[in-house]
Amino acid sequence: MTETTPITQLLRQLAAGDVSANEQLLPLVYAELRALAAQRLRSERAGYTLSPTALVHEVYLRFADDESFAPADRRQFYAVAARRMRQILVDHARHRDAERRGGDLQRVTWSALDELGSSAGIDSLALDQALTQLEAMDARKAHVVELRYFAGLEMDEIAAQLQISRATAQRDWEVARSFLYRALT
Repeated sequence: MTETTPITQLLRQLAAGDVSANEQLLPLVYAELRALAAQRLRSERAGYTLSPTALVHEVYLRFADDESFAPADRRQFYAVAARRMRQILVDHARHRDAERRGGDLQRVTWSALDELGSSAGIDSLALDQALTQLEAMDARKAHVVELRYFAGLEMDEIAAQLQISRATAQRDWEVARSFLYRALT
């Protein structure tokens, strides 16, 4: 299944070395990236200092610094963006907690992992550590979590991205969610 959306076409032009494609790409993806960033930041503690705009700009700066960045299509672009958002949030949390010498980590609730939109109270560092543990045991399940939680993709999109069945993606999500619940409580 090949995608021929304007985003995919621009990504292919960018991969082929067309620098002008980058200028055309940003307006097409900015709103969706900002919505994903806002969704992720809603789950952070009150008083969080990173804004959705700053998060998107940081993601884009990391794309610009990465010469190997060449996603094949729209789905892969958002998957990479989700991973970069995770890295930025973790880096920001580490910096914040380093200043406080440990910070005040919060526990996560089952409902926080159950629904994408209601993930209030999840500590980015704790989630990253749990995802790193999960990735060591089963990288695909960790990738499903990244695509679902950080990129906001639906199960059909995750299955297509990972080239697995929807049922397998759903099982991976459920197992990963259970693992994360145990790791974070």
